[in-house]
Amino acid sequence: MNRKLKTMVLMLCIAPAVMAQSESDPLTTDLQNEHAFTFTESQLDEDENIPKNVIIFSSSRNVYASEVGYRFSPARFKFRGYNSKYNDIYINGNPVNDIETGTFRYSFVGGLNNQTRSQETTLPFEDNQFSMSGMAGSANYNFRPSSFATGQRFSLAGANRNYNVRAMYTYNTGMMDNGWAFTGSLTYRWGNGTGFVDGTFYNSLSYFLGAEKMINDQHSLSLVTWGNPTERGTQAASVDEMYWIANDYQYNSVWGYQNGKKRNSRVIKDFQPAAMLIWDWKIDDDTKLTTSLLGKYTMFSNSRLDYNNTTNPQPDYYSVLPSYHFKVWDQEATEDRDAAALANWQASYDYLSASKANRQVHWDQMYFANRTVALQGGEAMYYLKRFHDDQLTMNLSSYLEKVLNPSTILHGGLLLSANKGMHYQTMDDLLGATKFTNVNTYVIKNYGKDSQQAQYDLNNPNKLIGKDDRFGYDYNLLVNRAQAWAGISKDIESAHLFLNGRVAGTSMQRDGKMRNGLAPNNSYGKSSTKSFFDAGFKAGAHLDLGKGHALLLGLSYDSKAPDAKTAFQAAQVSNEFVADLKDEKMMTAELGYQLKTSWLGLNFNAFYSHLDDVTEQSMYYSDSDHSFSYVSLTGIAKSYYGLELGANVKVTDWLNIKALGTISEAKYMNNANVSYMLSEDGLTRSDVVLNKGMREGNTPLTAASLDLSYHANGWYVDLIGNYYDRIYLYYTPVTRYASNQPNSINMITGETEYNDVPAQDKGKGGFMVDASIGRQFYLKNGHRLGVNLMVTNLLNNLKIVTGGREQSRVKYEDGEPVNPKKDPFKNSPYKFYANGINGMLMLNYYF
Repeated sequence: MNRKLKTMVLMLCIAPAVMAQSESDPLTTDLQNEHAFTFTESQLDEDENIPKNVIIFSSSRNVYASEVGYRFSPARFKFRGYNSKYNDIYINGNPVNDIETGTFRYSFVGGLNNQTRSQETTLPFEDNQFSMSGMAGSANYNFRPSSFATGQRFSLAGANRNYNVRAMYTYNTGMMDNGWAFTGSLTYRWGNGTGFVDGTFYNSLSYFLGAEKMINDQHSLSLVTWGNPTERGTQAASVDEMYWIANDYQYNSVWGYQNGKKRNSRVIKDFQPAAMLIWDWKIDDDTKLTTSLLGKYTMFSNSRLDYNNTTNPQPDYYSVLPSYHFKVWDQEATEDRDAAALANWQASYDYLSASKANRQVHWDQMYFANRTVALQGGEAMYYLKRFHDDQLTMNLSSYLEKVLNPSTILHGGLLLSANKGMHYQTMDDLLGATKFTNVNTYVIKNYGKDSQQAQYDLNNPNKLIGKDDRFGYDYNLLVNRAQAWAGISKDIESAHLFLNGRVAGTSMQRDGKMRNGLAPNNSYGKSSTKSFFDAGFKAGAHLDLGKGHALLLGLSYDSKAPDAKTAFQAAQVSNEFVADLKDEKMMTAELGYQLKTSWLGLNFNAFYSHLDDVTEQSMYYSDSDHSFSYVSLTGIAKSYYGLELGANVKVTDWLNIKALGTISEAKYMNNANVSYMLSEDGLTRSDVVLNKGMREGNTPLTAASLDLSYHANGWYVDLIGNYYDRIYLYYTPVTRYASNQPNSINMITGETEYNDVPAQDKGKGGFMVDASIGRQFYLKNGHRLGVNLMVTNLLNNLKIVTGGREQSRVKYEDGEPVNPKKDPFKNSPYKFYANGINGMLMLNYYF
């Protein structure tokens, strides 16, 4: 299929010199990674002509902001390096970010391209009517049935991406003479692994139904419901050694052959049915009130292989790789570099490179081992477990817009949220075994197999687990939130000024459903309640300097309650909160310049954000301790700063040149406090993580783009060159614990100095070329047909790293960590690489 795509693109790009971009039916991209970027998700749609409230500075007039999300998405670009939780997403003024993590999962509106087209996107220092904008901006989707364009639309797309086929049908009545408006939409996306990542699949049905009644000139009611039941097989990052052996930058370790058929071990099931009631009240010509009630039930789960009293079955596990037998990175070593070690290296390489099946999950072998042990009455050696993160959410939101006079507008709103998060683990498949007991095997070496500590649930000791039974952990997180905000904007001659403020209160509590043996008195039932009060303000000035010149000044300070997901030391084990838990404090300043003329649009922005008291959390398996480690970092300080440039040059009536660029930093500014619990004993330890100077992972901190956009007679052609650099991988705290680092005492200052703290791993950047071509055909009776072809990575650059993480393992010799330069784990981070040439061909029929 790649060869066909190359041929098609070459023919289309050489074809008519009159082909170019139509403003009526521009390019779409259908991104599947939920955390690819944190801003301008309007670029997911097939129509960039989204009506917005335009002021001197706005997302629609800012060349950089309006293009960056779509343009840099293949590299998983994060706007300004921010975590996605700082980008606030709303539906008709009702916030839909996850209340436990702060992030918004775009699968919540997956497949609803036609509905999410109608949105208002707000820059960090742009005011709006529905909120005080987030640190990374905000977006508000309009789901009122009367807001959708009247008529029918059918879209069919073929791709070699996450899915292979997408079909969409939408019907909108618009507001009819009887005061009713109805809408309905169905989308189906399907893929069987014929895209770039072997062993993956995609199966998703999205629906949207809505009705709106205009009661009178003052009141209207809308009721909408939507959802997208999805099942998809995923990909995992791997190490360069395995990519090299497989000769495939898209090697995927989480699938294997079972009875000759491919089976993926990491399958996500995701369904978030939601319903919203919207009441619009036009109190008078100058006053509008919008109130909405949102209810949703999230059912999200992910399966994963696990093992019991045997070796890890992952085919890229470090002990099965050639480098395990021969010290590749330590050329000074006297052991494991002799002829015998080299022979073992060669044997491992020969086995893994002999066939694809040898590099994948051995399902048949696991079934054989489990059935053999079952005949002897033994426990399952291998099993497939499923992590569940379900939620029941209710949000009540109300916001008011009051025009005080032609130059002054007052906004304000209230929000009440209640969320019950249900987190548990179930047995997905015993893989041929007949017995599995709900006990903690990690503690046996310390406490013994018959000890109280070995029980995951003392209320049901030694419970035998069957398919779909809960085991390991089972708890709820209860989070309640209330917020009030207000803002005023005023136009004074050539200036637009605004001031926003907010106050909020958040409470959180854990409700354990299992009495864990490691915390028998602090795991079952409800914990104490932590409450947080936060507040903030945001002020901005947009100054029209005349002749197309404008200046932006912005300043904000905000505090934010810690995320419930990171508030507990080890939520799977106990009710214990993280020590010294505080509100995050965020200060942001921005200076922007804009030039708008008949032939040039130019934006230049400089930004700075500083965060204090950030809390972060991770969990990993510690080989040295033979235990899971639950790690919490507190007191983190971060700084984000950089420059952004966007330019749109109208060369002729049919040719535009668009340029984007950013260079930024997203840096940890101090060494954080760390507390970690080991599952082998349930004890919490304290240390310091030497993470000062680490960067935000999985995003290019330097990126640039140049687009030749050629448009005439309803045709469009875009040829885009992108460059990505300074792509850091997620760092791991465990390799930087101060207690494990070589150190010395400075004889002058008396301070401890740490030597050889591991540098953060980086991924390779590079150039990527994308192209698109399409046309709009006008048919009889007002019907239209749009044809679009989009191709990403036209030059097939496979070496660009799009993300990854360091290994949470440390090599020890004589009880001490080895030098990071000689550590095989430090030299083998897990990485994702960019897909090669891939594309999507779409047909859109309007009638």
